Parts: sequence; structure tokens; C-alpha cells
Amino acid sequence: MKEISKQDIETLVRLQEAETEIIRLQSVLESVEQQKHKAAARLKQFSEALSVEQETLDAARQNCATAEQEVKVLDDRIIKSNENLRMVKTNREYQVLLREVDDNKKRKDALETGLLEMYETRDAVTAKVEEMETEFRQVEAQVTAEQAEIEKKGTDDRELLQDYEQRRSDIGENLDAKLMEYFNRVSKMNSGLAVAETRNGMCMGCFMNIPPQLAIEVQRAKELKTCPQCSRILYHRDV
Repeated sequence: MKEISKQDIETLVRLQEAETEIIRLQSVLESVEQQKHKAAARLKQFSEALSVEQETLDAARQNCATAEQEVKVLDDRIIKSNENLRMVKTNREYQVLLREVDDNKKRKDALETGLLEMYETRDAVTAKVEEMETEFRQVEAQVTAEQAEIEKKGTDDRELLQDYEQRRSDIGENLDAKLMEYFNRVSKMNSGLAVAETRNGMCMGCFMNIPPQLAIEVQRAKELKTCPQCSRILYHRDV
């Protein structure tokens, strides 16, 4: 395996520490975005439910207005028919108008009975909408506060991520190009963990035992040594 200095190994360890923090912060930021979307979705769901109830209220109000208009029309017809009753000249005309008045009154009574039910429906929906509007304002304020807090944390973590990315870049400049390329390849193979410590004869990357001779060579830190199981670059930390 390629000869390597102890300083190179220390650089690889620092590079791995930066890489690990970058991966952690990227995961945190992804979680932050998910929380923001979840909060926005909760508010949207509530808003949509409120819109449905508002549409129901609009329909109830329109039904009331339509029925009220029909009652008014019938009232006008009854008044006009009663006026005409005083001017008819034959009994037949009188009976026709009288029946017309009676029919209109019955229709008006039925409409007014239905209108009372419509008023009850409208009032119930109005109360529900007002309750939901109050609750929506509370949820909106809560979600806004949550998102502000989430955004602040996200901003802090994004700045920290930039710091670690710069640190990784600076550390990488002190490594041999081929060694850096090897680090990146192993990192990609192992979800960002290219360098692993050995402890008690075990690779702490995959938690598998390594040959005793390999453990000794890793402690000597004169050559680049990798784990036979996971291919991670091995190092030993002196206690």
C-alpha cells in the first residue's frame, strides 16, 4: 500500500471530521425543509377546509336571499290579486282570483317554513365559519412563529455548512491529489465515511474485526491501510 506520513493521516482524519459534519448539517437542513413544508401543508389544509365552509355559507346565504325574494314576489301577487278582487264583475272571475290568492298564500307559507330552516342552517354554518376563522388565525400565527424559528435555525446551519465546506476545501489542498481522489472514492462508497478509527482490533466504520498484524501496521502509521471489509482508510488514535 502507498507510503504515507503521519501528518497525511492526521490530515485525512481532519478531512473526515469536516466531511462528517457536512453530511450531518446537510441532513439537518433537509429535515428543516421538511418541517417547513409540513407546517405549510398543515396551514394549507386548514385554509382549504375553511374555504369549503365559506363556500357552504355563501350557498346558504344565497338560498335565503332567493327564498326571501320569492316570498316578496308572492306578497306582491297576493296584494295585487286582492286589489283585483274589488274590481271583478262576475262571480267566475272572483272565484278564479280567490283561488289564485289562496294558492299564493299556501306557497308563501311553505316558503316561509322552509326559510326558517334555511335561516337555522345559515346561522349554524356562520357560527362554524367564525369558529374556524378564529382557529385559523391561531394556527396561522403558530405556523408563522414555527417557520421563523425553523428558518433561523436553517440560516445558522447553512452558515455552519459553508464554514465546514470551506474547511474541507482548505484541508484537501494539503493532501496529495491522488490521495484526495482515493478519499473521495471511498467516501462515496461508504455514505461519506472514508476514514475509520481502529479500536481494540476493530474497524469502527463497519464494526468488524481486522487481522492483528493489520492493526499493528495501522498503529505504526507508515503506510495507507484500509479495512478488508469496508475499504475505509484506517487510523489509530493514541490514548
